[in-house]
Amino acid sequence: MRLVARDVLRAVREREAYANLVLPGLLRDRRISGRDAALATELTYGACRSLGLLDAVIAAGAGRPVAEIDGPLLDVLRLGVYQLLRTRIGAHAAVDTSVELARTEFGAGKAGFVNAVLRRAGEKSVDEWVDELAPRDPVGRLAFEFAHPVWIAQAFADALGARAAELRDVLAADDARPIVHLVARPGDITAEELALVTGGEEGKWSPYAVYLDGGGDPGKLEPVREGMAAVQDEGSQLVALALTRAELDGPDNGRWLDLCAGPGGKAALLGAIAAIDGHRVDAVEPAEHRAELVRKTVHDLPVDVHVADGRNSGLTPGYDRILVDAPCTGLGALRRRPEARWRRTPADVAELVVLQRELLAAAWDLLRPGGVVLYSTCSPHLLETVAVVADAARRTGAIQLDTRDLLPGVTDVGDGPGAQLWPHRHGTDAMFLAALRKPLE
Repeated sequence: MRLVARDVLRAVREREAYANLVLPGLLRDRRISGRDAALATELTYGACRSLGLLDAVIAAGAGRPVAEIDGPLLDVLRLGVYQLLRTRIGAHAAVDTSVELARTEFGAGKAGFVNAVLRRAGEKSVDEWVDELAPRDPVGRLAFEFAHPVWIAQAFADALGARAAELRDVLAADDARPIVHLVARPGDITAEELALVTGGEEGKWSPYAVYLDGGGDPGKLEPVREGMAAVQDEGSQLVALALTRAELDGPDNGRWLDLCAGPGGKAALLGAIAAIDGHRVDAVEPAEHRAELVRKTVHDLPVDVHVADGRNSGLTPGYDRILVDAPCTGLGALRRRPEARWRRTPADVAELVVLQRELLAAAWDLLRPGGVVLYSTCSPHLLETVAVVADAARRTGAIQLDTRDLLPGVTDVGDGPGAQLWPHRHGTDAMFLAALRKPLE
């Protein structure tokens, strides 16, 4: 199990691989399942999430910056320190297995270095290390304690606004391994039936959501294999549902558009809902390989996939409903992408905001008068959310709908007119959504 975790950490470090894509393949190839697979998963994702804290402790134990430690050795140290500080694995086992990993690959000398660093790391509890190494300011300390870059913690605090005291809860929820959310495809299976078949629990907010607790590969579940259900965060389900619920000026002619469709989860839910009323969905994705993922996801639904840049799609205007689930920093889904928090930088925000504004402007041009565009991001960062929407409304004269009305039964999503979901409040990714209606000409 530790060898698998070490190999994933190496892939993440050396070639910027994604842990959630590499790990399942390694587990299959090495025929690891059950409790061993669960442990490998916990060690892999936990170490990826905790990188900042782990590296600070390693640097203190080694007496040198981690940049001066050979990468393959650093992978072993990160795995060992994670076990020491953030799991219930005994210190003896954590140290000995890590030393053996180092000895097997690098020899006795470097194994001795690993042993020395881990023993120093194990001299203090994680709380004691936080007290010693964390920044003194409140946001910096919380960021260190819950293994987030400070700029991301500050972005969360800014988005929470008057409720910034919830920052600890947000970071704690972000630092925990999330449960799997399934979506029951409308017309094929109900959430109640899906929960019974899978042993899951019906979702709290989306009528199509089911929660799965525990390990295992959801792709092996019969409803998922047969296309009646899929893995999809409940927050993403709510985004698609909000678009279908928005009140139009004039009739719904059944022309819907998902302008940023890859990899296809929201397009599939929209397509399944559209099918019930005889509507159709166009789905736009610029990358051919991702467009192919969309095609596979929507293969039996009334969805037409177009390989095009959403900013210049070439589609004929006149859509009733358009979803712009814009590319973003993904700060709202860090719990599902363990290494992402250490790859993003503040510079990414400015670049993405330009793209987000261009996509929303393109959607507006494709929307018929009286139609609705729903803008969403998997990020609560204010520059990617309310600022983009406010700019679009100012430039176009859009009517901002109260998006909270499109989430019936969902509580505590902010003061409007946009809505913000949070992992600590809703158990979803931190999805932002806002609905804009085009005035009748």
